[in-house]
Formats: sequence, structure tokens, C-alpha cells
Amino acid sequence: MDIDKLINDLTLEEKAGLLIGGDFWHTLAVERLGIPAIMVSDGPHGMRTQLDADNATNVGGSEPATCFPTASNIHAGWDPEIVRRVGEAIAAEAEALGVAVVLGPGVNIKRSPLCGRNFEYVSEDPYLAGEMGLALVEGIQSRKVGTSVKHFAANSQETFRIQMSSDVDERTLREIYLPAFERIVKAAQPWTIMCSYNKINGTWASQHRWLLTDVLRDEWGFEGLVVSDWGAVADRVAAVRAGLDLEMPPAKDHSEKAVVAAVEAGELSLAEVDACVRRVLELVAKGEHIRQGATSVDFDAHDALAREAAAQGCVLLENDGVLPLAPDVRIGVIGEFARTTRFQGGGSSEVNATRVTSALDAFGEVYGEVPFAPGFTLEGADEKLAAEAVELARTVDVPVVFIGLTDAEESEGFDRPHMDLAPHQVQLVKDVAAANPRTVVVLSNGSVVTMADWKDAPAAILEAWLGGQAIGGAVVDVLTGKVNPAGRLNETIPLRVEDNPSWGNFPSSEHHARYGEGIFVGYRGYDHRKLEVAYPFGYGLGYTSFAWSDLSVEVTGSAAAGDLVATVSLQVTNTGERAGADVVQVYVGDLDSVATRPVRELKGFRKVFLEPGASERVEVQLDQRAFSYWSETMGDWVVEAGDFRIEAARHVREVVLEQVVSLEGPGIVSELTIASSADEWIRNERAMELLAERFPTEDGGKLVGLFANQNLMTVIGNFPMDRLVFFPGSPFSHADLVDVARRASEG
Repeated sequence: MDIDKLINDLTLEEKAGLLIGGDFWHTLAVERLGIPAIMVSDGPHGMRTQLDADNATNVGGSEPATCFPTASNIHAGWDPEIVRRVGEAIAAEAEALGVAVVLGPGVNIKRSPLCGRNFEYVSEDPYLAGEMGLALVEGIQSRKVGTSVKHFAANSQETFRIQMSSDVDERTLREIYLPAFERIVKAAQPWTIMCSYNKINGTWASQHRWLLTDVLRDEWGFEGLVVSDWGAVADRVAAVRAGLDLEMPPAKDHSEKAVVAAVEAGELSLAEVDACVRRVLELVAKGEHIRQGATSVDFDAHDALAREAAAQGCVLLENDGVLPLAPDVRIGVIGEFARTTRFQGGGSSEVNATRVTSALDAFGEVYGEVPFAPGFTLEGADEKLAAEAVELARTVDVPVVFIGLTDAEESEGFDRPHMDLAPHQVQLVKDVAAANPRTVVVLSNGSVVTMADWKDAPAAILEAWLGGQAIGGAVVDVLTGKVNPAGRLNETIPLRVEDNPSWGNFPSSEHHARYGEGIFVGYRGYDHRKLEVAYPFGYGLGYTSFAWSDLSVEVTGSAAAGDLVATVSLQVTNTGERAGADVVQVYVGDLDSVATRPVRELKGFRKVFLEPGASERVEVQLDQRAFSYWSETMGDWVVEAGDFRIEAARHVREVVLEQVVSLEGPGIVSELTIASSADEWIRNERAMELLAERFPTEDGGKLVGLFANQNLMTVIGNFPMDRLVFFPGSPFSHADLVDVARRASEG
């Protein structure tokens, strides 16, 4: 495809048409110039492809596809390799369906456990979100199928998501809400980035030039196309000017006419339009090789992969020894979720699964027919069913109770009003556990639930999340020990929703979401406020044990040169009797910072699989960003000189090994002006030298005395110098101040 020639040959009207797409799922074809249309489709955890154009808005009318585990499950596995494999499988199904771009992954931060779409997002931590999202992008794009990393940016709620403004400071954006996107862009160059619905500090994301051009393209070097979320464009001309290339779905007879009129009126340059057209044509050129039906899919293999991945994402929260279940144990299965599997969330990511394996059926494959009592209905409580379930619990060795959230309680489109499970489900757990203390509970939910008032009742708790079409078999694999549980929480489970750092600011008021907690999202906030939690970020149990030893940290390079690297290594040994996996989590904390910083932040991890008695030297590299924070004074990432604690931890609240390293930094110096504070002048060595030169005698003594008087500086140190100069006793004039500030700035 000769893109330069096509841009020259296209009419203005055709160019404007290319910028809005052809229909709900396709770019626009221009037949006279041989420009084909390519198809895009939802698919964060499996393809939701609608080949019938008349059925485009029917969420349930998609082609059969493998429903892989949702982000809530698969990314709790902390295993980038299996995520890459799932990405390759999703791409294979996209190819077979003729889809050139998969609309995913979603790497928005889980700011609150109440967000209705949390099941689609990776984590409350930006580093984990970036690494796991990157793995999925690499897997999909390895087969020359595109991705669309979404939703860019600061989109962490469903309430008024198409009307509200996320009001957030730049440091918080840079440290929490942008890093996952930045990591994926710089490492993998996703074919597309999808902008979010919301405004950011009052400007729609779809027409936010600082976001889409200054940061995404100019700073990070993004080379691909920016597409709107479906219906996110408020003003197509402003969006073109900001750098949004493709509006979806097309606002026909409106947006293209607005673009043409703006160009003809001189309000929008042809160069701006051509830049967007070029990126649309580049995307088409990348994806035009994909043809529906050109490849076939091994759905059996993909179902097996879905089961393997789901098992890795299950997190064992409690176990007093009842698990793994023995081959000859007499179990009873309780809870409607064991029979009617909830395996995915509602909304645009809802996959028409090729098959669904329930836990009840999977138990039958291992133990033969097992007794079952539903305990409740998906519509609500049923006293007769609950009584039957409690009676069943008394007759078996181990009751396994399946509880969770229904589709009506969490979905795209709305946020949850609370974190609680249905009261009748909680009561069922308590009653069953009272009847049989060896009770095991399995949870099916896309976001965390309150557990503080019942988690001590059962003998074991397995968090299975929404694990895709094979989650039933995966749960049984974990419960029976066929798979050693190795999942780790990718978000904190608080004791109560009121403890969450966003409480009081979530979701929004009068269409404004105030991100008042700043950088203290998730575990950063719980640690900062020294709050107890039900289960901490990174937590998870297994059936074997691991010993860690011989921590080593080797620092090379320097912050000044921009090549600082710390190589962290330690020995991991499986000291148990079963094969299994452990996750080494590496956290960094600044021990003495001018800026307020979190107690510790995840900056590296490694999942290692070991046979009993085996050892491996695990290595994690920390780059300069791992020690940096965003300084709004400097407008850049800054490493502050001083001591940093590097921790190897099982989870954020259990540090196993640690070492302190001392780092040099270039220093944080504000631009000096006459309006800078007295404290800022004192910290500027050049300014102090110049003042000492100018006042070497009696007035110099007054100057030194002024700045050396600690009691006085405590009171007036934050005063601007152009105000202090007029206070009685000032040894220098306003003209002196202007001259010294100028010379200090010149160096």
C-alpha cells in the first residue's frame, strides 16, 4: 500500500470519512482507490465478534469463541508467560474470524473495589498492570493481530463514565494511572490505544492534546493509531486537532461534514487531517492480510489452556489443612454457583463461550456422582434449600460451598453500592461451617467482597474470581491438589469498604470524580494510613513451602547519567513435598524523601516453578524508574539522593529479606525567581554565593544572621523573597534581589 500516493489521491470528503470508520466494527473502505476495510472486535479475554452488522449492539449475539479467564483471575497468577500464551490463542481465534484488532487489554487501575468493571482490569498497582498487560499485547501481536490498550486514561468508574471529569493532579497521573500504558507503548508498540469516555481535569480524553499527543506520541514515542471508545467523541474537529485518529462508531453525516467544513473554513489544517488519515491507512495496511475463515481453531486445546490459566489465577486465602482434598474423601457440593457457573462479567466483553465446565461436573469426573444442594437460588434466599444444604454438610467429610456475586451485582455500566455478598449466602456459610468445621468456600466474583465477618468460619477459602469457561475444572484441579495453588492477590481485600483510600471520593459528585487520595491508591493507601486489611496485596497460600536466602543487590550506573540499575537476586528453595510455584515480589521504599512517598512500592516480581527440594537463583532488575517519583517542580522523574530499602517479600505485608542501598542524585532545585521562598533561596548554592559576594562586610553579617536564625526562618522561610525584601532589617534592596536571581539562573 503506497500511503503517500493514497493521501494525495483521496478527496477531502474521503479523508474525513476514513476518520470515522465504515460501520460499528469496520474501518471505511474506499473502493475506487482499493482501500479495504478491516474489522475490530471486543476481546480482552476472548473474542466477542459480531459478524452480523445488524446485530452490532446485541451483546449476546456474538460468534462462539473461547472465554479465557477474565483479568481478575488470570492476572492474579502473576505469570506473564501463560498470559502470552493466552494472547496467542486469542489472536488465533481473531484470525479465524477475520478480526484485525482485538480491543484490549484493559489496564485501568482498580482505584476502588466498587468499580463495576474491575473484572476487566489487571490490578490496583501500576507496575503489575503494566507487566501483565504487556504480556497479553506481546502474545496477541506475535501473530500479527493488533491490540487496543484501553481506556486511556483515568477511567476507574462506571458511574457517569460518559459525562464525568476525573480531576487528578499530574503526579498522580504519572505515578499511578499512566505507567501501565507507558510500559506497553515503549516495550511493544500496540497497534492502537483506545481513549476513554471521561474528561480529565475538564477536557474530554478524546480531545485532550496533552494526553494524546504531547505525552503519548511526543514523550513515549507511540507510533500507532488512537481510536475512541465507542461513542466517546464529543467534538470531532477538536478530537482531530488533539490527535484522535479514528472515531467509532461512525457519526455519519455529522462528524465527516464537520471535519470538511472546518478545513474549508481554515479552522483545521489539512496537515492535521492527513496525519490522522496516514495512521488509519497504516493500521489498514497492517491488518489487511487477515481474512475470515483463512485459519482454523483448535477449541479443545484452547479450552485446556483456559483451564490451566484459570487454575494459576486462583488464590488460596485460608487453609487449616483440609486442602488438598484426599482421593477417598466424601465431599458434598453446596451452592448454585457450583452448578450454574458464573465465569465472566457482563457488558462489552461478554463472550459466547464454546463450552462451560461447571465445578459440579468436574467433581463428578474425579469422585463420581457427588451429593449436591443448591442452598439458594440466583434470585435470592430460599429457607428450604438452605436447610437441605446444612443437613448435607452433616453427612459428608468436607462440604464445598460455592458463593459469589451475580450478573445483576457487577457489570460494565454501573458501580457496586457496597462490597458485601448477599446476606443469605454469608449466613449459609456460617451455618454450614457450624454443622461441619471442615467446610471449604469457593468464591466467584469479579471484584473483592467483604469477608471480615465470615472468613474465620470455614476451614479453607479459595478465591476463584471470574475464571472463564473452564473455571469449574480449574477449581477442582486446585482443590484436589492436581495443581498447587500459586495465585497471589492483585488487589487488596480490605476489612470494610470505608477503609479504601478512595472512600468519600468515589465514584463522583456532580459529574466530577475527585482523586483526592492522590498516589495513595490500593496498598499504598492502606500502608500509608497503617490500616489492617483482611488480605494484603500479593498474598496467597499454597500446598508446599519455600525458603528464601542470600539476598544480593548490585547497583550499577547513576541517576545523573540516567542508567541506574539495581540487580536483585536471591536463592529460592522448595522445602516442601510437592512441586509448586512461588512469587518473589520486590518492593522499593525511599527512607528519607522530601516528597511524600508510599511506604513501599512493587517494582519487580518473578514467578518460579520448582520440584520438591529444588533451588533456583532468582534475579529481578530494577531500572532507574523504580527509585523515582514525579516531581512537579522539575516536570520530570527524579531520583532523590539518599537511602532506599529494597525488600524481597511474599506479599506487601510480609518482607522476608531486605537490604538498604545508598544512591546519589542530581538534586532537586527549583528555578530561582524573586518570588521563590527564602527557604528555596537558601537551598540555592549559587544564589548564596552571589549574595555573599555582594555583601561581604556588615550587611553580609546581617544577611547571614537572617538566614541562620532557625526560629525566624521557621516562621518566614516560606515567604516569597520579593515580599521579605521590604520587611524591616532586610540587608538588600529589590534591585539587588532581581539582579542576583537573574545571575543565579544564568549559572
